[in-house]
Amino acid sequence: MLVLTRKTEEGIRIGQDITVRILRIKKRSVQIGIEASDGVVILRNELIDAPARQARACPLVPRERRPGGTP
Repeated sequence: MLVLTRKTEEGIRIGQDITVRILRIKKRSVQIGIEASDGVVILRNELIDAPARQARACPLVPRERRPGGTP
């Protein structure tokens, strides 16, 4: 992992297509901007991890006990 210190309006470049810029720094949060080409998908980690957390929170129900017997 690369750890950097940046000030407001400073940024970093990832490859040819992605620039991450620090827009604002508040007491306990940082607002960042990400510039990337249209083909690059950008998602917050909590959106990626949410299905796995929901699956762990939901008890498993065997297929034969599900309505209609479908998965």
